[in-house]
Amino acid sequence: MVLNVAGLFETAMIICFGISWPLSIVRSYRSRSTKGKSLLFMCFIEFGYVCGLISKFITKDFNLAFIFYWPNLIMVATDICLYFRNKQIEKSAENK
Repeated sequence: MVLNVAGLFETAMIICFGISWPLSIVRSYRSRSTKGKSLLFMCFIEFGYVCGLISKFITKDFNLAFIFYWPNLIMVATDICLYFRNKQIEKSAENK
């Protein structure tokens, strides 16, 4: 019973974190700017999700939270890619 409750809380945490990423991605895409973004922060978040997944594989605890790690990992990777796109857009604008 304790493990099930712990898994539910972990799932809730991952879902709550995941809700913010689509908003961040849309903002990055529309703004075409890196203002307010931290590449280091996003890389640490991405690393954290990777560590969470590695933990799931080591413990073989493939609960509901395991499923939600994947879209979060993809969304943060998308935001990181948009960061580099926006950095290039800013650099091109500077050179004009």
